[in-house]
Amino acid sequence: MAITLPNLTPLENTLWLTLAGKALDYQAKHPILRDKSAYDILRKLDYDAGQFKLSASPIVGIAHRSLVMDNIVRRFIVKNPDAVGLDLGAGLDTRVYRVDPPATVEWYDIDLPGVAKARQLLLPERPHTHTIGSDLNDPHWLDEVPTDRPAVIVTDGLIGFLSKEELATLLDRLIRHFPTGEICFNGYTRFHVWAARKYAGTQSVVPYLRSPGFDTPQDIEHLEPRMKLVREIFLGREPEVADYPWTTRLASFLTAWSTSISRKGTAIQQYRFQTGES
Repeated sequence: MAITLPNLTPLENTLWLTLAGKALDYQAKHPILRDKSAYDILRKLDYDAGQFKLSASPIVGIAHRSLVMDNIVRRFIVKNPDAVGLDLGAGLDTRVYRVDPPATVEWYDIDLPGVAKARQLLLPERPHTHTIGSDLNDPHWLDEVPTDRPAVIVTDGLIGFLSKEELATLLDRLIRHFPTGEICFNGYTRFHVWAARKYAGTQSVVPYLRSPGFDTPQDIEHLEPRMKLVREIFLGREPEVADYPWTTRLASFLTAWSTSISRKGTAIQQYRFQTGES
């Protein structure tokens, strides 16, 4: 039976880029994320993942950063089995199914209304999993989320779409809402802003990029002092590099020695927060 998706806005349609990256990773000789659901969704919709003409580097970057974030979520839940999980700007990502948290965890996928409707059409229902259709700049979407539990928050690919002021406001709302928690996202530097505007594969998202770029994790701490860096994870130094295509693997080895150069690749920044910290 054919699935009729809602009419997505141009901004909502940016979800296809990362979903295509995960589907192409699944088809690779040595997949990193192994997200069959991403592949199945695009196949069900007869969507051409190759239209973005993504090279090997962004494909493994999209897949590997998701894997690293999945692992951060898993470790947090082991320590906090009563946690709340949030995936901000979730798109059609299937993180909650990959992580498979226990029933003690309440999970929330948040994205724009059209994307939320698409998720409900394409993804199976799962106990203790909720979809919220809202602009993240709307202060009221958090009203649906518990306030008395630690939170693990993922923002995979979202930072580039928020202005500095919007990001500061969002972080403040999140930290005020939960007693304690962790937030992780892929770093988005000024170099990434420039590269996204130049690279053919990311032209579909360029009109919606609003971030000025943050060149170090400390820039985020200065923006929101209650955020404390736990770890900066450079994907080029992670063991999964062994499964990269050889050209991307070689580039990772050549750049891994330098922190400043590694930040021009993909890095995950993991922060903790506690309400009342200064």
